[in-house]
Amino acid sequence: MLRFSLCFLFLIGLFSCQRPANGALQTTNAPVHLPLNNSQLLETIAFGSCNRQDESQEMWQYVLRHKPQLWMWLGDNVYGDTEDMQVLADKYALQNSHPEYQKLLAQCPIIGIWDDHDYGVNDGDKTYPKKKESKKLMLDFLGVPANAPVRSREGAYQSFTIGPKGKKVKIILLDGRYFRDELKSNPTRNPRYFDNPEGDVLGEAQWQWLESELTNSDAQLHLIACGIQFIPEEQIFEKWANFPEARKRFFNLLKKTKPAGALLLSGDRHIAELSRIEMYGLPQPLYELTSSGLTHTWSGGSEGEPNRFREGNLIIMKNFGVMRIDWKGAKPAVTLEVRGLGDEEFLEKRIEF
Repeated sequence: MLRFSLCFLFLIGLFSCQRPANGALQTTNAPVHLPLNNSQLLETIAFGSCNRQDESQEMWQYVLRHKPQLWMWLGDNVYGDTEDMQVLADKYALQNSHPEYQKLLAQCPIIGIWDDHDYGVNDGDKTYPKKKESKKLMLDFLGVPANAPVRSREGAYQSFTIGPKGKKVKIILLDGRYFRDELKSNPTRNPRYFDNPEGDVLGEAQWQWLESELTNSDAQLHLIACGIQFIPEEQIFEKWANFPEARKRFFNLLKKTKPAGALLLSGDRHIAELSRIEMYGLPQPLYELTSSGLTHTWSGGSEGEPNRFREGNLIIMKNFGVMRIDWKGAKPAVTLEVRGLGDEEFLEKRIEF
């Protein structure tokens, strides 16, 4: 009888597992996500993008050294590239199974937004047929509660306000895929696409939501993130500049609402760089930090690419970002860092608001 019971338990354990696309055996149990503490004083945030679930996950050990209170995914959190939702689910399960990533899950809450590869198709837009199903899988991967507003609306955009009164951080995650208009491919591939002069990135419902989030905010620091870059114009790949009217509308909205301590974050590029733009109507320069990628980097060559808004060097190394928030003054100050393997520091910039 004992032998029979042990065999029965073994079979239960066997059938509670599934084999992802790479052949590794993984349990179907979702990991436990730490809940956000909305009253916590945020002082250290880490973030990154472009993470192949079937590549080395060695970067997490260096992320963990900084004891982040929050991790932000900035897109391409896995490389799904499929319309088969079981394949995509298996890739998320593989990422969750990595012991290195599990240590991050045990240390801090996780939030994030997608870009194209985790959305389901390279350079994907609103025409992707599995966007609703893919959205659910991403939200499950992020541990988003079942009753969260994002679960019941179109698109994956979200916001979070964290911190005590007078020291609040609002994080706005923009969905640049679900509603985005199409781009026409350029046969020369330089640039990769022709611009869509009147095309949109966010969709009207998300635009109205964004304006409300900025207008009604009492936060002292606003972090606005999207998978693709906001400021750069010259690079030949996807960017907000491919949609000049939408980009203009975004900057005009910042001028109209004037959110305190506005800072932009992006991923996608397999490089890291800091961009800075000055615009009439904004009280100070607007910065954007791009951090990408965690497991692989740009293969375009060491000569780099132009970006007239870049401050500092183009970083063509595997990397992640760290943000340190200093609350000692009347207004917050932020130190941005880009780091890589071995915890090597590639960039450091302090911004006073």
